[in-house]
Amino acid sequence: MDMFNIYLPIAGIEFNVLLLLLIGTTVGICGGFFGIGGAWIVTPALNIFGFPMPYAIGTDLAHMGGKSIVSTIRHSKFGNVDLALGASMILGTTVGMELGARLVMHLEKLGLAESVIRKIYIIFLFLIGSYVLYDYLSHMARQRKLRAVGAPTPQRANIAQRLHRINIPPMINFRASGVRCSIWLPVLVGLLTGVIASVLGVGGGFIRMPALIYLIGCPTLVAVGTDLFEVMITGAYGAFTYGVKGRVDLLAAMWMLIGAAVGAQLGTVAVKYVRGYSIRLLFAVTIFIACISVLLKQLDLQLPSSIMILTAGVVISLVIIVWLVKGVIRERAATRSANQSVLKTGTERR
Repeated sequence: MDMFNIYLPIAGIEFNVLLLLLIGTTVGICGGFFGIGGAWIVTPALNIFGFPMPYAIGTDLAHMGGKSIVSTIRHSKFGNVDLALGASMILGTTVGMELGARLVMHLEKLGLAESVIRKIYIIFLFLIGSYVLYDYLSHMARQRKLRAVGAPTPQRANIAQRLHRINIPPMINFRASGVRCSIWLPVLVGLLTGVIASVLGVGGGFIRMPALIYLIGCPTLVAVGTDLFEVMITGAYGAFTYGVKGRVDLLAAMWMLIGAAVGAQLGTVAVKYVRGYSIRLLFAVTIFIACISVLLKQLDLQLPSSIMILTAGVVISLVIIVWLVKGVIRERAATRSANQSVLKTGTERR
């Protein structure tokens, strides 16, 4: 396999091209499907296989910005992107990204970047995965009660509905999301996710997608598309600020983008064939897997961590592709059935 190794001049290491392509394709599929940059795979994977953490963060952000352009364009064609909502988050996101990048540079000077960032990763991933899983299980319990009783059970106002009541001008109607709230809500969400994105080397998607659903109140599919729009901006700005600091290996990012360009198309199209809560369940599973893999790395269990992160990414990508294939088959069967009904009706009228 040495024949596929290339020298990455910025990171100062040799890396396998096939591994970069595999990471890119896997992240493209998962990112297009979940509306995230996929850094839960990329940053840990690059770090696990030899990239120093600051270089893994910067290179991932560069790859992420380019990949998300493809996914965002695809989702916009399906009407899943709320441009007004995404644009309102940009100010908070860019400020947060700069604050986060400066914090990482400070940690690097203190020699704490590797350990501290991985610990933050573990905590955030566990908390977010737990809440998304709790929401899915609660939804399924409500559905079971609904089927048993035959009538909807009264529900308490969720977090997003409570936040919508905060009347701090200007109040904005985000039509694509069906949400009316203070402009300061998405700005503050953007600021928070921007800091996290920059510190952890992610597009912020693994926290922004849940935030769009649970704090702002977006439907799942619109949250996916809008988050990818934000990931595109976050990745571009993050790549710039890390590039200025000499922490972006563009050659590695380019190879990952080749794989991601194909994967993003598959993941984005698969979304239209899957119910929103099914997306949330698989999202929770991916978050927990990422959490465990980073924990193994923190415990110096290099090989198990490496195997888990790549195997999980590939398996989840295959699950998404299977859902896509099944959806296409069902859609074509329904189309054939509809066409046959039309022909039969026309024949009978004659």
